[in-house]
Amino acid sequence: MAVIKVLNLVGESKTSWDDAIKSVVKEASKTVKNISGIEVTNQTANVKDGNITEYKANVQVAFKVDTNDQMSI
Repeated sequence: MAVIKVLNLVGESKTSWDDAIKSVVKEASKTVKNISGIEVTNQTANVKDGNITEYKANVQVAFKVDTNDQMSI
């Protein structure tokens, strides 16, 4: 039986929500093994003078827990 753990992370980008989401996956994959999927739960943005200045995405990152590995998050 597999055990899946979920992390709640926030990605930021000056360009787009897509880039904010991709930055979460890229950064998380540097330290988290076995990422199996993501769910975008919210998208927000900062606005200044009528223009979006920063895109933010709340992302849940799911990964399979390796029961043979001693690392825990």
